[in-house]
Amino acid sequence: MNAALTPSRRPGIRAAMFVDFDNVFTGLQALDPQAAKRFAEDPKHWADALSGGGSGEGARRFLIRNCYLNPMVYSKYRTYWTRAGFRVIDCPSLTQRGKSSTDINLVLDAMDALSGSGGIEEFFIASADADFTSLIQRFRAADRMTTVIAAGAVAFAYREMADHVVESHDFVAILNGTTAEPVHAVASGKQPEAAAAATTKARTLSPAVREVAEFIRSAPGPVVGAMVAHRALTADPSLKTDWGGFGKFGTWVSQIGKNVEYSAAQGGWVWDSKRFSFEDVPVPADVQQGVEERVTRVTDVPALSAAQFRQIFEAMAERLREQPPLSRTELSRQVRDDCVNAGHPVSRSAVSFVLQGLAYANFQLTDQATAQELAAAWTQNVEELCRVALLEFDAAEKQAVRRWASGGLLDS
Repeated sequence: MNAALTPSRRPGIRAAMFVDFDNVFTGLQALDPQAAKRFAEDPKHWADALSGGGSGEGARRFLIRNCYLNPMVYSKYRTYWTRAGFRVIDCPSLTQRGKSSTDINLVLDAMDALSGSGGIEEFFIASADADFTSLIQRFRAADRMTTVIAAGAVAFAYREMADHVVESHDFVAILNGTTAEPVHAVASGKQPEAAAAATTKARTLSPAVREVAEFIRSAPGPVVGAMVAHRALTADPSLKTDWGGFGKFGTWVSQIGKNVEYSAAQGGWVWDSKRFSFEDVPVPADVQQGVEERVTRVTDVPALSAAQFRQIFEAMAERLREQPPLSRTELSRQVRDDCVNAGHPVSRSAVSFVLQGLAYANFQLTDQATAQELAAAWTQNVEELCRVALLEFDAAEKQAVRRWASGGLLDS
């Protein structure tokens, strides 16, 4: 019998995944109930997607797959996880307030894995709970790669400590099967075959590529990414599914070449590299200085102008009046397109962030919702983010934040 291969000789990245079921499931329910159901009932699907597929050097081998859940509430999902190869750890409520023992059990197991003989190279923490920031710091100090899977707002320090964050909208897309974009964590120096094929596809002279190249070539300066995305989708509606296999507009446009450059900074910008650079990207006038800039820098609230926020609320209210959407994902696309057409372009990720904030404010998206009500709920969420981030404002600054975040709708 052949001797077992040592860890250093086995192909793939040795990884460990620790899932805070309660945190992720409740977060997904607020964003997309169908995605939450898929998360709970088909963990193999999204775990395989995160592994990168295959068995080559760039793929992940999850040596540890742990799921921590409260059996008093979520026991019906246990069998789905055990069948998917996860070790399920029961974390019942131990206090009168209902707090479970998930945090301590997860941390203890993760530290055992860090100091164990398995040689774990990458740690996945599926939770938006900022209490795990110290754990991520330990991984980083030990020179391990870290990836956070979030289904909700992520604290700034938690986000910055991790090497990669799978954002809520990206995770929902994986669960719904609308993206094929892999999560990159360890550079192998070789482009995976799937990515290479997608790159070749993107660089062909498709109608969308031609439209974008011509549009950028004739533009007087860098162009907002949302406007470029709108032009691309108009030329080739088939890109709406998963951007030609790249999952996101930013990844797709970055690969088409033809002197087209892209940056995700400030909501996303595209420019002709022969004539411009990132230095030519304009700084939004409303957030160059003052309290708004402090809020966007510390809380991750999109760096939009008051006019852009107002347009989001008005477009959202109009869409809800016409026909309540089947999902927040579809609503974010519709509102993004409406803002572009109205001359106040915003990125889809910015709209998704606003929708997520509305969910945290427990605002119900119905056909009766007005722009003012949407603005009020979103502003309440922004004020709460500022409070959690320990931002201190005087009375005038508080009013400025309120006026900016609401797009001026609460003053009218």
